[in-house]
Amino acid sequence: MHKGKTKQIKGKFKETLGKTMHHRSMQREGRSEQLLGKAQEMAEKAADRLRKRGRH
Repeated sequence: MHKGKTKQIKGKFKETLGKTMHHRSMQREGRSEQLLGKAQEMAEKAADRLRKRGRH
């Protein structure tokens, strides 16, 4: 599993836990982590595409 996807899953868990515990800062932290994970995943995919183009 890619690091970006792992970060998104971890962020979703934090967000859900924060909602359950009525802990707003944990919810925000979880959402932020999800967004960072999504950005990281997109960067990983772009890098993979560039590497594949270089092989052809």
